Parts: sequence; C-alpha cells; structure tokens
Amino acid sequence: MKLVTYDAGRGPRVGLLEGEAVLDAGFEGDMVAFIEAGAPVGETRPVEGARLLAPLRPRSMRDFLAFEGHLKNAFRRLGRPIPEEWYEVPAFYRGMPDTVIGPEETIPYPYYTGRLDFELELAAVIGRRGKDILREEAEGYIFGYTIWNDLSARDVQARELPIGMGPAKAKDWDGSNVLGPCIVTADELDAGDLAMRVRVNGEEWGEDSSKNMHHEFADMISYASRAQTLYPGEVFGSGTAEGGAGIETDRYLNEGDVVELEIEGIGVLRNTVGKKGE
Repeated sequence: MKLVTYDAGRGPRVGLLEGEAVLDAGFEGDMVAFIEAGAPVGETRPVEGARLLAPLRPRSMRDFLAFEGHLKNAFRRLGRPIPEEWYEVPAFYRGMPDTVIGPEETIPYPYYTGRLDFELELAAVIGRRGKDILREEAEGYIFGYTIWNDLSARDVQARELPIGMGPAKAKDWDGSNVLGPCIVTADELDAGDLAMRVRVNGEEWGEDSSKNMHHEFADMISYASRAQTLYPGEVFGSGTAEGGAGIETDRYLNEGDVVELEIEGIGVLRNTVGKKGE
C-alpha cells in the first residue's frame, strides 16, 4: 500500500494513494495510530481535492550516516577525516518531530544562514514495539518507507561541530524536516537497491542507490533498540546519499528554488524555498 495523510477541508485523515487518486482509508485517527493498530483499512471512498500533508508526525526521529560516499565528500569540505568508529557504530542524532512539514509546502529559509542545504535520505518507519532487537529480526519491525529531506544550515553547522554537541541550530527550525509524499509499506518495497535522485530547478544535482548504505536499517534498528523500547511511528533516516547534498559540490539553495527528491518506488518529494527570514 501507498499511504498518505491528506486534508480535503475536514482536517488531516489517513488515505490510500492509487496513482494520482486519494482514497479515504476509513480510519478515525492519525497515521501513527493507524500503524499502531496494524493498518486496519476500513471502507474506502474516493476523495476530491485532497492536499497531501506529511504522511505522519513521527513519534521520534533518528538520523544516521549510512553512506560512505557522502561522508567522504562532505567531511573533506569540513576539513575532517571519517573516524574509524563510523565503520563499526551506526550512531545517530535526534530530530524534532514538531519541525516536520510535507510535500509542496514552502521550505522556511532561516534569517541566520547563508548556506541553506538539502539532504536526500531514505527513511524507515517503525511498525511495532520492540527492545533489544536482534539484527536478523530487525527488518520485521519496519512498517514502510518514505523520503526525508533533512535541511541544513551549513555555515552554522561548521561553527557548531567543533563544540562536540548538536547539530543544534544547523538542523532545527520550523519546517527543517520534510517527509513524504507517502509511506510505501515494507511488503511492497525492497529497499535494498532503490535509485535515489535530487533535482534543483529541474537540473539533476546528484544520484545514488540505497544499495550503497554501509549501515543497513537492520543495523540501525538493532543498535538503537539496545536497552530502549522502539515504538510504532518512529522514523529512522538513512543519512544523506552520495551526491544528495549541496555541501558535496559547494552549491546551496536560494529563494524560489524548487527541490525535488526522488526515490524509486516511493515517488517525488517536491518543495519550494521561501523568502529568507519569513
């Protein structure tokens, strides 16, 4: 199934995406409740004038660094080597669910940065509760996949990194995380080799494949669940694909730019950059 959260004038509701058409899923509750209930699709009905929202307001957001190619390119510009520990430890930082926006929404451009950047990421949505999950069982905890644009203020990031905390204001502002356009359930998508592309104003800036992830989602889930319970509706990000961020080529976003992140089998997550400071 392709699942969406939509609004057709009656507030957010869970829907099914069939081609370009949206069907109401016949469920009273939000997407996290829908996942937690086992995805109980009720009586469906077509919806006219549906506007897609972020597919879910995550319970939590963990973002990892799985692509070595991106790290090599980005760390070189930041003047840092890849630490040896990265090859062994699927470390992560936490994003803020309240900052999530959805497809076609305007990306806020913070007044305090001159280097606004995008990040092309594949994201896994957790489908059931678990703790101390074995790696070989971890894939069974994935409900589905979506696209994550993890926006970044690179000049701010360069100043925060030496402190050894964060990222803080390099990653956190209203609208700094974009999810969508839908969630594709794990039974319908093999995430092992998905083409990933990013376009800015129609020009392709980078491409990669999910097969190049050094740490797979099973590694991430097993690591994150050590002595900690995971819950339905939590989101795990792959980290940026190689070529999936402007920092790799020293090209950044400007007001009015249209950013399109595309992942095979999921779709296109499209947004326009707003005016700086608004």
